[in-house]
Amino acid sequence: MPAESPMIRHRRSRGIRRWLPGFALLANYNSATFGKDLLAGAVLASLLAPVGMGYAEAAGLPAIYGLYATIIPLLVYAIFGPSRILIIGPDSALTALIAATIIPLSMGDPIKAASLAAALAIMSGAICIFAGFARLGFITDLLSKPIRYGYMNGIALSLLVGQLPKLFGFTIHGDTTVQISTATLCALLEGKINPATCLLGFSCLALILAARRWFPRVPAVFLAVVGASLAVAAAGPGSAIPVVGPLPQGLPVVKLPVVSGEELAQLLNASLALALVSIADMSVLSRIYALRGGYYVDENQE
Repeated sequence: MPAESPMIRHRRSRGIRRWLPGFALLANYNSATFGKDLLAGAVLASLLAPVGMGYAEAAGLPAIYGLYATIIPLLVYAIFGPSRILIIGPDSALTALIAATIIPLSMGDPIKAASLAAALAIMSGAICIFAGFARLGFITDLLSKPIRYGYMNGIALSLLVGQLPKLFGFTIHGDTTVQISTATLCALLEGKINPATCLLGFSCLALILAARRWFPRVPAVFLAVVGASLAVAAAGPGSAIPVVGPLPQGLPVVKLPVVSGEELAQLLNASLALALVSIADMSVLSRIYALRGGYYVDENQE
């Protein structure tokens, strides 16, 4: 008798095991993998902190909101997410869309930007939930590979250009990638380089690239984050290396964002775009890893 495929086994499952895949995974969890998962969790947590803060600033939000956006999605996806490998957190694919939407509306007010971003997240999340129950996961197959690759590469390029000034240790002002690139080049020609920041940044890059080439199993990014943190701590608060500074302590107060009806109308188009990109991005990645691992993921659940 031929063995059942992962898809058939998934469709036969019912109840809580189908709608809450995380609980089904825990039922078959064994202690042999706990140590590896613990190490992976520690490495991931150390990486998500600076990544989340960086994406938050790139989206026009205070850095602390990047940490807030890292905690809850990880816990929720562990319960509801069908993939055994993927995680949910601040995403580079969405940063540019969020920034283009909330920065003009917030007019430099960080509190207003946070409210707009929260409303945008709620709206796009509601659209994703509706799409899942309506079984619209097939729409991810309508996006061609050139479109997905072009979008992802464009986001990577815009993030790279946006972070170059921080790597060299100076601040510039610009709204578009061309403006930021031009301002960065002018600042470099004027000699506005912070030697300490530049040395630390390029040392981290050299460590990451060298480890990927010669020691691929070494968590190079984790070592770079820890090493940079120790270097900044050793230099002290009065050093030439700029830091984010003190962040609010504890968790934020949970409340609904306050936005006007006109702002909601402007956020609607952006929420549709965010939902589409999120669904396409996560569905494609989860299916790729599922094929490699020999299991099935439901694109509608994703």
